[in-house]
Amino acid sequence: MTKELKESQLLLEEEEKNRTLAVISNFTDGLLVFDKENALSLINPQAEFFLKIKAKEVIGKSLSELSNSPNFRPLVNLLMKKNKEIFRKELTLKKNLILEVSIVSIERPKKENETLVILHNITREKTVERMKSDFISLTAHQLRTPLSGIKWGLIMILKEDFGKITKEQKDILEKTYFTNERMISLVDSLLDVTRIEEGRFLYKPTKEDLVGITEEVIDLLKGIAEREKIKIKFLVEGNIPKVKVDREKISFCIQNLIENAIIYNNPNGKVTILLKYDKTKNQILFSVKDTGIGILRDDQDRIFSKFFRGTLAIKKETVGSGLGLFVTKNVVEAHQGKIWFESEKGKGSTFYLTLPVKEKNYA
Repeated sequence: MTKELKESQLLLEEEEKNRTLAVISNFTDGLLVFDKENALSLINPQAEFFLKIKAKEVIGKSLSELSNSPNFRPLVNLLMKKNKEIFRKELTLKKNLILEVSIVSIERPKKENETLVILHNITREKTVERMKSDFISLTAHQLRTPLSGIKWGLIMILKEDFGKITKEQKDILEKTYFTNERMISLVDSLLDVTRIEEGRFLYKPTKEDLVGITEEVIDLLKGIAEREKIKIKFLVEGNIPKVKVDREKISFCIQNLIENAIIYNNPNGKVTILLKYDKTKNQILFSVKDTGIGILRDDQDRIFSKFFRGTLAIKKETVGSGLGLFVTKNVVEAHQGKIWFESEKGKGSTFYLTLPVKEKNYA
């Protein structure tokens, strides 16, 4: 290689390096790079701003040394706990600064691997979310009181506490009552959503018999199933031990899954409910299988999202808020359980959930 060519190559490398540093310095996210010894080798201005620290004060320091800085400590605690890459982990540094942290490994040919930490500011998004939750909570509370008043007024009229009513009047009042009940259910779901988002979705776990709870729910939904001409089959495999759960909220989950299987089924369809105990994993498996409309593949990633309703469900023109499965997923996961499903358009869906059989306090 000639001297001129070598100098030209060095100039190009220097120019590329300067360009890279310019991009890093002007990047809107905070960036930090740690070497293989977990010593900080690079920090950009945005990360300096987030952590309220100067690069010259921290470059070359190890994680243990960085933990001495109060602003750095929450991030260091996250880094020291990591045993794998992290993607969009929420981290609150202070009341008015919430970051999304992503940690990835940088692999470079013939060089030691390094760790890249990306800090993305989500404070505004979280503030907007909190405002939305406050609005929903306030609205739901304001709606619940008059709806409850309407409910008890209708019950008293239907019981003929104020005098006899005709059959036609009774039919209209019963339809009004059930419509009002759907509104109360929607308000309750909205309140559950705000509690979930605020971390106030508290549990009162007690030892419960899931077979008995499921039978109660099936009995409650029997009228809907008969109206829709849906046959329900309930299978219990083996002895099902009692499990520590919040009875009210687990009942909601079971009811939501079975009711969906009925509502989104085809005429003369079937719903098969299975409850069994897995001794190997020490957990209870609950599943609901239907012969209904199914869920489009494009919709499946969003089925547990808040306010989402599948394309086929909307086309069926059924009543729904898109909150049931969102709440159900959060309830199951708060019990350290799992929920998932299998579905195909026109061939029905099967929803599964598992609950651990062990003493545990939930929050």
